[in-house]
Amino acid sequence: MERPQNQILTIFGASGDLAKRKLLPALFELFMRRLLPEKFRILCVARTPMTTRQFRESRAAELSAAMGEFHDKQRHIDEFFETVDYFSFETADTEKYTSLKNEIDRIRKQYSTGERTLFYLGMPPSMYTVTADGLKACGLADENSRIVIEKPFGSDLESARLLNKKLNSIFSESQIFRIDHYLGKETVQNILVLRFSNGIFEPVWNRNYIDSVEISATETVGVEKRGAYYDSAGALRDMVQNHLLELMTFVAMECPPNFKSDSVRDEVSKVLASLRRMDERAISKNVFRGQYAEGEIDGKKVAAYRDEPNVDKNSTTETYVAMRLFIDNWRWGGVPFYIYTGKRLGQKRSEITINFKSTPYTLFAGQCEGRSCNSLTLRIQPDEAISLRFGLKVPGKGFQATQVAMNFNYSSLADITLPDAYSRLLLDAMAGDSTLFARSDAVEAGWKFVDPIEKYWEKHGGEIPLYPAGSDGTEEAMEMKLEHLNSVCSLPIVNELSSNIEEKA
Repeated sequence: MERPQNQILTIFGASGDLAKRKLLPALFELFMRRLLPEKFRILCVARTPMTTRQFRESRAAELSAAMGEFHDKQRHIDEFFETVDYFSFETADTEKYTSLKNEIDRIRKQYSTGERTLFYLGMPPSMYTVTADGLKACGLADENSRIVIEKPFGSDLESARLLNKKLNSIFSESQIFRIDHYLGKETVQNILVLRFSNGIFEPVWNRNYIDSVEISATETVGVEKRGAYYDSAGALRDMVQNHLLELMTFVAMECPPNFKSDSVRDEVSKVLASLRRMDERAISKNVFRGQYAEGEIDGKKVAAYRDEPNVDKNSTTETYVAMRLFIDNWRWGGVPFYIYTGKRLGQKRSEITINFKSTPYTLFAGQCEGRSCNSLTLRIQPDEAISLRFGLKVPGKGFQATQVAMNFNYSSLADITLPDAYSRLLLDAMAGDSTLFARSDAVEAGWKFVDPIEKYWEKHGGEIPLYPAGSDGTEEAMEMKLEHLNSVCSLPIVNELSSNIEEKA
């Protein structure tokens, strides 16, 4: 990774939780690795009245506490915060943005940072268009500026289109960076390298050899302090529409001609455009939701979702989604993709499993897990790893097979530390590399797939199925999973052949 050109990074919403927990620690990590621009300033902006000194002291203390008293980076924290300034003004008033421009002009002149400016909107989505209008009104939205916005990118297809239309009327698409921290994870990016750099995988990465694909992102935590936001979003909008569909595109996309941003994002958009749209009948059979009730996690009792702070006591918002979807193209025609995500489940896990088809006739039916002895698992978190499972003979007399695994753990690379997702994405945004950021057509294609599901739930609402905290999800979802396992494991032809062979023997 190389150092970007000199510039100013302006963080809106700097007094909030995102800047505190993610952005400033990520920038500090880049500072420690000497990857920030040579002449670089961080301008933190918010409505909260505060001096630069007060902001530096409070954030330095928080960063120091998070790292621990004896962390070897402690002595560099004050040095890092010397690059940070704080500026307070009414961000909801577009006429006040002239004062922001004056502050940026002052910093440019004092520190010779050049004209390049990156604006990070770490604020509620309702402020995105207001802030964009303010930057335009004061002349900061020029050819030297870029803007980063956090998900959600709209709440449905119509709002996503309106947001894209507004942003594209002020900035070019190449200046807009829609950030999703999942794509900043090293193990997610490694999906592309694993697929396209290894000749043993690409020839079998299609419907002829793959039986199914499973993508899961499950958590043991509840909504924590995000009750108000989550109750208006739910798991489908919060996780499926962005994180999990993006993981799916990395698994399913065709090889791009190069790793230039538009080449990669073209292939991502093609996959999303190929998703089979579901009518009401298909939704009822392939998409299941649930909400966590009270239960136990790690031996401790936890509250039901409806008892969480800032959540409606009669809420029907889903905290769990299980889904079966299909991609209608030549590579993936007929291959089911299973998606599972939820909160307050039995384990924290984000992984992708490729289940390969069994051989046409197997002598070892039922001796491996699943129909085939062969699967490839990419574990994104925790304990980042890649595992390839295959069948081998159990030592001793006879030919009994068992499933074994070859495992690679990133932790085995003792001299390499996986970069934080926000560190990687911030560095890319500063360098103008949009490869790992969502493009407007991909965002809208994702909403085209998700919108009918949301409308179906609104139409056929009623009472939402509940699952105990600490379980694996709802009964309906478990039935779909069991159906999947049965279809994968059942080998009537093989069993019949095996019986005939035994009778003849």
